[in-house]
Amino acid sequence: MMLTVLFFVLLTGSCSITGDDPSESPSRYALDRPYVYKLPIELDEISGVAFYPKDTSILAINDERGWLYKIYPDKLGAIQKWKFADGGDFEDLLLLDSVFYVLKSTGNILGFKFISTDSLFLNEYTFPLGSGNEFEIIYFDPFSKKIIMICKDCESDKKKVLSTFTFDPYTSKFSDSSFTIDVKRIATMIGEKSIKFKPSAAAINPVTNELYIISAINKLLVVADPDGKAKNVFKLSRTDFKQPEGLTFTPTGDMIVSNEAAEIGVANIMIFRYNKKPR
Repeated sequence: MMLTVLFFVLLTGSCSITGDDPSESPSRYALDRPYVYKLPIELDEISGVAFYPKDTSILAINDERGWLYKIYPDKLGAIQKWKFADGGDFEDLLLLDSVFYVLKSTGNILGFKFISTDSLFLNEYTFPLGSGNEFEIIYFDPFSKKIIMICKDCESDKKKVLSTFTFDPYTSKFSDSSFTIDVKRIATMIGEKSIKFKPSAAAINPVTNELYIISAINKLLVVADPDGKAKNVFKLSRTDFKQPEGLTFTPTGDMIVSNEAAEIGVANIMIFRYNKKPR
């Protein structure tokens, strides 16, 4: 097991969002005022992220490399990394009860746990519906106690909805979920007749119990109820949200978004503080 120390440049402070109305933010957040942390070139294709409360670090994966990264955004410190698999198409990351779950674009899930600092136990769980499906999202639903998967592009879906599936971390079984994402409803909310909604990240806000969904292609943030019914839709700055691929929350509600480099500068992590008083 290898341990590599890298240094990254930290940019803190508020950043202005160009061309967007700063009032267009969820009531407890200011999308025009993120804290932005630049990342090293090795993380140009950062995808999923997870918050680690024990030391307030951020865990991350890279799209094509089977490495788990540990980032400390509150100090000019080191980034650690551990190898968990050979190369692949790794899309999202979840930490649950000391077990790491990594989603592949095919819908397969890797589950691994560190036995010691230099060894781990790993299983791969095969998505049962076979090829022709593309996923970028897993998140834990505290209500059903299951991991939710949202289709980015699944064969069985029509343009009006996106399917969701579940993975039970206690039985290691996949199943259909109880809800779909109504794409037509989202289109109507932004004044469009139809859109090709392809979500890239999602997580449950632990303070409001709302589901936050980001689409990198559409540059949209959808705030929904736990059953996926959209309540509000916010347009994101194409400058600052250049390619948002990861989303997670701290226990106190701070929102963390990771952006791939997208051939523009370097990758970064943005943190949006949760305001106790509505804007």
